[in-house]
Amino acid sequence: WERCQTRSREGPDAPAGQGQQAGVRDKRASGGLEMPFATRETETLFREQPKIGNQYLEDALLQSYLKTHLPPKVREEVSQDLEKFGNRLLTEIKPLAWECELNPPVFRQYDAWGQRLDHIITCPAWKRMKEIAAEEGLIAEAYKRRYSNWSRVHQAIKLYLFSNSSGGFSCPLAMTDGAATVIESLGIPGSLKNAFHHLTSRDPKKFWTSGQWMTERRGGSDVANGTETVARKQPVGAYHLYGFKWFTSAADSDVTLTLARIADDQGHVKQGSGGLSLFFLKVRDEEGKLNNIKVQRLKDKLGTRQMATAELWLDGAKAELISAEGRGVASISSMLNITRIHNVIAAVASMRRMINLSREYALRRVAFGKPLKDHPLHMQTIARMEVQTRGAFLLLMEIVRLLGLVETNMANEQDQLLLRLLIPVAKLYTGKQASAVVVEAMECFGGQGYMEDTGLPVIVRDTLVLSIWEGTTNILSLDVLRSLTKSQGQVMAVFSSTVQRKLELASSTEKLEPAVKLMRDAISSLGRLVQRAGSKGAVTMELAARDFSYSLARIYAGALLIEHAARPGSSSTDVSAARRWCNQELCPVATELKNGSYDAEEAFMDSCLVYDGSPVSPSKL
Repeated sequence: WERCQTRSREGPDAPAGQGQQAGVRDKRASGGLEMPFATRETETLFREQPKIGNQYLEDALLQSYLKTHLPPKVREEVSQDLEKFGNRLLTEIKPLAWECELNPPVFRQYDAWGQRLDHIITCPAWKRMKEIAAEEGLIAEAYKRRYSNWSRVHQAIKLYLFSNSSGGFSCPLAMTDGAATVIESLGIPGSLKNAFHHLTSRDPKKFWTSGQWMTERRGGSDVANGTETVARKQPVGAYHLYGFKWFTSAADSDVTLTLARIADDQGHVKQGSGGLSLFFLKVRDEEGKLNNIKVQRLKDKLGTRQMATAELWLDGAKAELISAEGRGVASISSMLNITRIHNVIAAVASMRRMINLSREYALRRVAFGKPLKDHPLHMQTIARMEVQTRGAFLLLMEIVRLLGLVETNMANEQDQLLLRLLIPVAKLYTGKQASAVVVEAMECFGGQGYMEDTGLPVIVRDTLVLSIWEGTTNILSLDVLRSLTKSQGQVMAVFSSTVQRKLELASSTEKLEPAVKLMRDAISSLGRLVQRAGSKGAVTMELAARDFSYSLARIYAGALLIEHAARPGSSSTDVSAARRWCNQELCPVATELKNGSYDAEEAFMDSCLVYDGSPVSPSKL
């Protein structure tokens, strides 16, 4: 932010009001008459620039969460590390992030003599981000497990603080974390032991990042039917991959995991998800040359411009089969869980950053004779965003807490079922929340929020992808339904009982009684809906999937906010946040079902409304 601002004659550290004092001196020098506008020093917005400090120390909700949940010794050590990291973010990492934004990757396909190079050139700041990620253990922390099941919480908080100052480097870290999880879930076989050590190293010279090459031309989330890449087995046991990867984020990564169909001796492949296997490959060989990979082009994206996203031809890329044949989708599922959690981290972090800037700006900006903080409507707007962010933050912390239990074999069956449900729920809901909050927060700056050199549009653009990455809202809503079906209803029983237990903690807190009542009504409505789900057709359940997932997110986040407000030593703002959250419609699926929104006739009218007035006549639908 600071690097982009218009700088006054007095310099970037001039105290507030100095610009006005200079204006007074000019006026006196001219005999008391105001100078013409064209020759008068232009007053700048310098004094109104919002400045943020150590983001760990300024996050009261984060600190109260750690105090409530972490064991005292763990909390003391983690807190020291986070405070130190917060200072490093301000002094070193944040300027690097802006350098990454100003210097996006460049693709050089040929040299001056027509020789094909396929070089993706990234700036020094991007390379430095990789070193910092290793030094800070942003991946290693989760696998060294210094704090047992709390190591995932520690890692997630560091990533949360890092996200909006990472210059886009959070994305390759997400895929690196996912790749390490996949390798660990396979038992770290001997052939992958070296790769695992590189992916989880704290040594900048040894640290590797990983890609996740799944999207192809025919499909995004539909990998079962959209994957065309073919794997041909070689006499030595390795495989050569042939295909076109349509969307590869962080294409400058060291290694990647990817899906492909193994061809038999006649060149035939099995279609569907049962024909997909998982492969590991190095992007470059020992000499630094691409592994029979050709770069088609870099994507021209709305946001995340700091990161190289490319189209790649695999023309005999050497790869290692790391899953059982036909078990690629099942093997990579653990990677998707991790990257979806990283997506939630990014969503919550972007909301928190925009709110921090908005409230700081409200202290400095004067409009209509008083600071913005003294305008009730303005403060109400920021407060509403704050409530959304608090719910999203606690939902994130709940997921990483459960993940830590699972990874250290401390989770029971209920914990595992709950984690399976909450990951897609949290990802889809926070992705939508973040888009709404950052756009609302941008408005809090007026016209300044729309100016590129403030840095605010960067946050907005980079946030908008979060509802798309790792599965769109509708795709994940259907995944939520699959989790219900696969568990034969067990997961909903666990969900309901967990929410009820959290509400019981607030039963003796009078100020929370209205919120608890609203929550119990919502969970009852949801329970009745689930009981009737068996009598509903597949189309009805699909139509209800999105609202059902939203209901799960709102109810569970509400329970977490109430639990946090009911703890000893909670503040009045904790109570207010819980009550305000619960005043929204907690179970929209019940309301829409009552209104008949999921009937077959309504589904037909959806298509009619969409295509009314288009070349496709509604009568033909």
